[in-house]
Amino acid sequence: MFLQGDLQVMFDALYAIGAIDPVLKLDWAEVTKEMMANPNLLSEAFQNINGCRGNKDLLIQKLHMMDQRSVSYIAMEVAREFCEFQDRKDLH
Repeated sequence: MFLQGDLQVMFDALYAIGAIDPVLKLDWAEVTKEMMANPNLLSEAFQNINGCRGNKDLLIQKLHMMDQRSVSYIAMEVAREFCEFQDRKDLH
C-alpha cells in the first residue's frame, strides 16, 4: 500500500505535530524493519492517512491518535516519496 494524495499537505501535518525533526535522527532501517514485521499496523496507518483525502486538520487529528512508530514510518514514507518525485522531475 502507498500513501495517496498531496504530499505537501501530509508533510505540513507531520511538521505541525513535530514529527519531522525526530525522524531525521532515527535509524530508518530499524524503523522500517519494525514496521515490516507488523504489516497490519502499517496497512491501518496508511488507510487512516489516505482516508483523510488531503484534509490537513483531519490528518493532524489522525496522526495524534497513532503510535509514535507509525507516525515515524509515515514521515519516512513522505520523505521517500518526495525524493522519488524530485528524482523523476529532475530527469525530465
